[in-house]
Amino acid sequence: MRMDRTQSGWAIVSLAILVISTVAYVIYALESPQGPRGDSMIGLVFGVIGFGFMIFAALLGARKRVPTWRIGRAQAWMRGHLWLGFLALPMILFHGGFHFGGTLTRVLMWFLIITVFSGVFGAALQHYIPRVMTSDVPLETIYDEIGRVRALLREEADRSMESVCGNLGLAKHSNEDGQRAGGFTAFRAIAASAVPLRTSAAVSAGASAAVAAAPEIILLSEEESVPLRRFYLSEMRPFLEQPRQRGQHLADAAKAGSAFAGLRTLLPAPAQSTLTDLEDICDEARQLRRQERLHHWLHGWLLLHIPLSLALILLGAIHAFMALRY
Repeated sequence: MRMDRTQSGWAIVSLAILVISTVAYVIYALESPQGPRGDSMIGLVFGVIGFGFMIFAALLGARKRVPTWRIGRAQAWMRGHLWLGFLALPMILFHGGFHFGGTLTRVLMWFLIITVFSGVFGAALQHYIPRVMTSDVPLETIYDEIGRVRALLREEADRSMESVCGNLGLAKHSNEDGQRAGGFTAFRAIAASAVPLRTSAAVSAGASAAVAAAPEIILLSEEESVPLRRFYLSEMRPFLEQPRQRGQHLADAAKAGSAFAGLRTLLPAPAQSTLTDLEDICDEARQLRRQERLHHWLHGWLLLHIPLSLALILLGAIHAFMALRY
């Protein structure tokens, strides 16, 4: 969800609620003989409002699981989740007079603080990372297809190498769903379902659909192919097989550029087009790894935010029951 002008309405309303609530709390705190208390009428009002905001924010999960529910637009629920969830923190602080109280309320307050700030952090990621994805990963593919695309890149790299160096003795894997040519992967496009982040838009099922004509196969002599063969088997093939392994030079664009530039001075003209194709394959492999990392950042914070939110609602209900009963 982008933080843009479409958020202005919710921002203005939320600011107005915060200002009015702050003024009411200051007046209440100054006029209350015993100071602000959670069991006073004003304190209970703040508590009910804050807990209501928390319930609304938690209901976003139910709204997502049942998309057929025609209860408001999904974007409206997302904006309400963000702004009302943020407002829950000052409301609950006003409810308790900025005192954390006993063990249960102290746990509740810390859960609420962490949940709210993790949500703010997540909203910032959702605003920032899609732009980074657009600039750093122009060949973005569907996340679940990354493993298959990586296998296609490796197979095409093997074919490109064997077209100039002969048989490398590598295992062959047939794949009829996709092919590469001219340094770009072209295979069936797959439509992705919307999530409340960047992936709400349709994404490319791989890279560009541009397909260049395959160059004429000209085998290099064994002596001529030695630098390319050594480079491929010792650096590029391991990089394509295990892109997450640390310390690989081809994972860095600048180091990869230097490596390929050095190879260009050692290889004859017939191998230059193949070298260009291999360089493009490395670039795509780096983009896939970059996409994986950005995806993990984009979704990883939810592993903290969602469990804490559920625990917060449960403990909040227990706190409310105990406070009203005793």
